[in-house]
Amino acid sequence: MVPLKNWDNKTWLSSDDYIYSFNKFILKQIKLNRYSRLLDIGCGRGKIIADLSNKLNLNHKPIGLDIENHKDISKKIIFKNTDALSFISKTKLKFDLILIKQTIHLLKKKEIKILLSMCKNKLNVKGKIIILSLDPEKNEIPTFFLMKKKLHKSFKRDKGYFDLIIKNYPKTIIKKFIFNVKISKIKYIQMIKKRYISTLLSFNEKQIADGLIEIKDKYKREIKFKDRLICLIMN
Repeated sequence: MVPLKNWDNKTWLSSDDYIYSFNKFILKQIKLNRYSRLLDIGCGRGKIIADLSNKLNLNHKPIGLDIENHKDISKKIIFKNTDALSFISKTKLKFDLILIKQTIHLLKKKEIKILLSMCKNKLNVKGKIIILSLDPEKNEIPTFFLMKKKLHKSFKRDKGYFDLIIKNYPKTIIKKFIFNVKISKIKYIQMIKKRYISTLLSFNEKQIADGLIEIKDKYKREIKFKDRLICLIMN
C-alpha cells in the first residue's frame, strides 16, 4: 500500500465542520457508548476517532492504524504505525466499530477478502465494520484532465470491489455520506501540490504543474462541490 501523507493535512477532511458531520453520520449507523472499543484503519492523524472518543467519553482510547507515521498525530488515540493485516492478525482485542475510511481502494482484491474476514472475527456482538470510499457513480471532486481520467479508471475498479464485498456479505447495508465543500481555489491548488488524494501520487512534477494551469482556468475563485462517499455497513 502506498502511504498517503496529506489527505487530512489542513484540508476540508480535517475541518471541524467535516469531522462533526462525519461523526454525526457514523453515530446514526451504530449505537456506541463509553465502553465501546474503536479501531480506525487508515486513520491519518487520528482526528476523526479522537473526536468520537471525546463525544462518547470512551474508557478505552481508540486505536488508529496507518502506514504513514505523522508527527502531529492526535494524543487522544493509540496509534500503531503498521498495516491492518499485520495488526488484526496479532491483536487479541475485539471491537464494536472497525472504521475503514477511504482506504479499501489502496488494497488488492485478495487483501480485501482477507482483511474483511479477519475484521469480522474481531467484532464484538452487535459490532460493525463501516467502509467508506468515494462514490464511484456520483462524484464531484474538482479535477484536471489527467486526474479525471485516472479517477474514472480507479472508480471502475472500486465499483468492482464494492460489488465483490456485497456479493460475499449480502447483508451489507449501503448508505451515502455527503458533505458540502466550499474552498478557495488557492487552497485547493496547494492541496493538489501536496497530492492530497491517491490519484495524484503517480503524477510527475510536470503533470501536476500542467494540471494546476487547468485548475486555474477551469474553476472560479471559490470552489463549491459535494464530497460524496459510499458507505458499506457490515455486522
